[in-house]
Amino acid sequence: MKPLVVYSPEQVAIELVPAGLGRRFGAFMLDSALIIGATSLAGTLGRALPDAVAGLLVTTAGFLILWGYHFAFELLWNGQTPGKRILYLRVVDGRGLPLDAAQSLVRNVVRMIDMLPLGGVGMLATLLDPHRRRLGDHAADTLVVDEHQPAAVDLAQLQTRRFNSLRTPRIRKIVESRVGLDDRELLYAVCLRAPQLEERARYELFERVSAWYRKELAIEDPNLSAESIVRGIAALCSGQGEDQA
Repeated sequence: MKPLVVYSPEQVAIELVPAGLGRRFGAFMLDSALIIGATSLAGTLGRALPDAVAGLLVTTAGFLILWGYHFAFELLWNGQTPGKRILYLRVVDGRGLPLDAAQSLVRNVVRMIDMLPLGGVGMLATLLDPHRRRLGDHAADTLVVDEHQPAAVDLAQLQTRRFNSLRTPRIRKIVESRVGLDDRELLYAVCLRAPQLEERARYELFERVSAWYRKELAIEDPNLSAESIVRGIAALCSGQGEDQA
């Protein structure tokens, strides 16, 4: 199985490891069992209702469960359904960032095609694709990855350390005016991927990224380490570094 290498705007390589077919199938079966269970429960509860409304309510509930299960959980749990969470899988977008609502909707609508016949289309697509993407993943530009830590940004983690020299009014103003969306995505991605890297690779990654921002943002404090700069700017971007001056 071929890892997918994506590049930040500063050409920093980030490697995404696609999930194996066995675990993806296991997650699918777990989610399917939960969907069937929830649908059966709705039918059982519907029997207690008057016949005039039971049919409509049960049909509506079944439709919402079938179509909304994956979409709702992927949004609430940052790319995970219960099955994926149990087996440590996550859906991310093609750049390794959290998927958005539109991507989740597209990949789950196309799921109906992947399921034909008996899942054959989706299985064939994943076997032919080096990154194990089904048609829904191609349409939405998403990827199911093997996860050893959350792939979505946990902004609370960015305030585990305090970077006082970065929380000055001058630096805040520069960050607000010069650090755009692509930069923020890069900073969050670096903070997320770093724990998965070997020590040397982690060091080089932070050195390269921090060198760019040290120059662009005119950071003068020589005592700040490369990792402190990257995490400090990421904290400012997320609003976590604005509580103290």
